[in-house]
Amino acid sequence: MQESYFQRVMRKTPTCFWINNVTREEARIAIDAGARNCTQNPSYPWKILNQSSDSERAKALLDEILAQQADDEDALHELQRRLVADICMYFSPIHQTTGGREGWVTIQASPIHEDLDTILRWARIHVKTAPNMMLKIPATKQGLEAMEVLVAEGYPVLATEVMSVAQVIDVCELYERVTQNVERPPVMYLAHIAGIFDEHLQATVQREGIDVDADALWQAGIIVAKKIRRVMDDRGYRVQMLSGGARGLQHFTEMVGARSGVTINWVKTADKLVELDGPVIDRFSAQPAPDVIDELLEKVPDFRRAYERSLLSAEEYESFGPVVRFRDSFEAAWRSGLDFIAKRRTGLRG
Repeated sequence: MQESYFQRVMRKTPTCFWINNVTREEARIAIDAGARNCTQNPSYPWKILNQSSDSERAKALLDEILAQQADDEDALHELQRRLVADICMYFSPIHQTTGGREGWVTIQASPIHEDLDTILRWARIHVKTAPNMMLKIPATKQGLEAMEVLVAEGYPVLATEVMSVAQVIDVCELYERVTQNVERPPVMYLAHIAGIFDEHLQATVQREGIDVDADALWQAGIIVAKKIRRVMDDRGYRVQMLSGGARGLQHFTEMVGARSGVTINWVKTADKLVELDGPVIDRFSAQPAPDVIDELLEKVPDFRRAYERSLLSAEEYESFGPVVRFRDSFEAAWRSGLDFIAKRRTGLRG
């Protein structure tokens, strides 16, 4: 049987294919194509309710939940937990055969309420759902505090909304500190969101009329990813790297060669790469020209803040432009889910 593009990538390079926000059918197809792990995010329940082959089943599940749950947000959390549990079942054989190294499926709680207590509450509920469910926590000040507690309790964690070298160092130092005397520490990943970072920079440059070379700007997110990988290697950090938020095929192909996972959607990204079946080339090892980095540092302030360690503090992570952009998309989907639930509840009562 001929190997797929992703299977060849994983055989020839240290880069691993993850799939993002999948339906049950997409999960099956992605695993056949080589996906080893899965990320789901807070927009997932709305995607399934609104535009997927699993929609009718999700509505039936929701009706069961509404009969038992009076609070709309708790109902949405429970629907998300059950939907993600379905995907955990698809990845469970991988998790079992690799001894827990792969086959992970992530879940992230409400993007609207990201205080310490709320993060911990839902994390402790979610993690009991399946052995291969991984907790997805934003790399903000409150999120870092939650990660410290959850890693100490032995739970697998993916730090998300990572847009800067500063966040990477804080996440990795946290893990090293908490697990330094632990014989079998839990697995931990961090997800650098290169695609959303690029989208934010492009919107900022257009809005503010910044004169920057388009070829340089196109490389910005991957340039930050390369520095992140270098920093993690130089310091010997044990946290594993993931890249996500793809907004183009390049957000996978430019990462090929990295010791990193790359998570992408199936529709219009992973399926397109399978169809194209292009050559497997280590593009990540190619170093950007110094003048490209210099131009981005000089002209694009948010690139500089992401690239240089000292220009962001933990208190600023939540308000950093690309983080806000990413979270806003999740909040919109979460609120759409809440609106759907409120109307559904009214209809059931009527």
